[in-house]
Amino acid sequence: MELHVVIEGTRGLAEQIYRQLRDGIRTGRLAAGQQLPPSRLLADQLGVSRKTVAQAYAKLTLDRLIVTQVGAGTFVASRLPPSSRPLVQDDLAGRVVARQWQDIRTPLRHPVPEARLRYEFIAGASSRRLFPEAEWRQCALHALRRTATLRGFYAEPEGLPELRDAVARHIGFSRGVSCRPEDLVITSGAQQALDLIARVLIEPGSIVAMEEPGYPLARMLLEAQRACVVPVPVDAEGLCVDRIPDGTRLIYTTPTHQFPLGMTMSAARRHALLDRACELGAIVVEDDYDSEFRYVGQTFEPLQTLDRQGLVAYIGTFSKSLSPELRLGYAVAPPALRTALINAKHLSDWHTPTVLQWTLARFMAEGHLLRHVRRCHEVFSERRERLLARLTGDLSPWLEPLPAIAGYHLAVMIHAPLTAMQLCQLARRVEVGLYPLDDCYALPDGKPGLLMGFGAIEAQDIDPALDRVRGILEQLAG
Repeated sequence: MELHVVIEGTRGLAEQIYRQLRDGIRTGRLAAGQQLPPSRLLADQLGVSRKTVAQAYAKLTLDRLIVTQVGAGTFVASRLPPSSRPLVQDDLAGRVVARQWQDIRTPLRHPVPEARLRYEFIAGASSRRLFPEAEWRQCALHALRRTATLRGFYAEPEGLPELRDAVARHIGFSRGVSCRPEDLVITSGAQQALDLIARVLIEPGSIVAMEEPGYPLARMLLEAQRACVVPVPVDAEGLCVDRIPDGTRLIYTTPTHQFPLGMTMSAARRHALLDRACELGAIVVEDDYDSEFRYVGQTFEPLQTLDRQGLVAYIGTFSKSLSPELRLGYAVAPPALRTALINAKHLSDWHTPTVLQWTLARFMAEGHLLRHVRRCHEVFSERRERLLARLTGDLSPWLEPLPAIAGYHLAVMIHAPLTAMQLCQLARRVEVGLYPLDDCYALPDGKPGLLMGFGAIEAQDIDPALDRVRGILEQLAG
């Protein structure tokens, strides 16, 4: 690969080369430790004499910007003088819009490895040891062989037929979803599925009804698309359908395992929601994010299966059942939206990486996913029982878990003289990661509580972690 240097005219050639390389090094375009071409090779590339390049290299060496290692070559210096910070442009034409995106809060981010605490009750994460490394590696090698003859071309925006067939079979078997492979669009996680649906439906000012409390990243995504997001309360049966306002264009709900409180939408409420959507002509987004892991309670038909009007867009993800890092999800598109979603996906990122698609298709076809989910179910069930035993036992004076039949997090109400944020801050001092429910509320009168995930913490670590939390609460009570 040729080094990017532009020569203009025939005068001051060494100075031109020196200046461009110096600026490239100081701005970071040429990284510390990066090897530069030999002087003869660069001279041939630029059409100048070797002496000219040697003069530029000599001056860079004198400035301690490059170093020469005998027998190895010329390299950008590993320790560089501090470069001046780029100027902040205050008069950009689009500065108002840019600042709105800059000021968006991004809750539920997982901490980087170096910032993780000894005990993590973070939601949406699972233990690394649970990932089926050997089976996934085997399927990835198959995927590489399969794509060897197909490289050089873009794939279908809606996803590989083999993966769409595998997903349709899987969600029909495990979730009761009624769909065909051609109804599916493979996405980079459920978040992109929601983004695509919003792109093809939402205009500035469009009314969107969303559960309160609800999934904050969904709310923020919709607000970023200039929707008017109306918080609709939930009760023991799920979304309060009679509170959905007139003029609503999109309804977002998590009926199987409400995020974050955990209740399941009743059968009567599901039918009422579909009737209300039909009355409004609104699309219902049914986010079924972690219902693979069900422990107790009655199973209900998905809204998508009950739908007779083509109004439900069912979205799901493999982030919970496999790994968030894979960024693989899907949308079961209602007929009226299918072509629009495929076009939006095409314009957004063309298609989800095909090697990952082939890998997952093989992984599912060989039965690895179902076996993996069964294994995780046993592990998560043990952790859930251990966590509930403590929350309903010695921690019950201060913490109250809400009933939840599925998933791998619990919503926990706080009955103590402190806010959720204060408790989380105190817990961090003793290496326990607790996370508040605050971000899940759009309105300011949310109840103080915690979102306690048990996917990433080992069963044997739950008691030591909660002992530390109890110590904090006892100290405050005393």
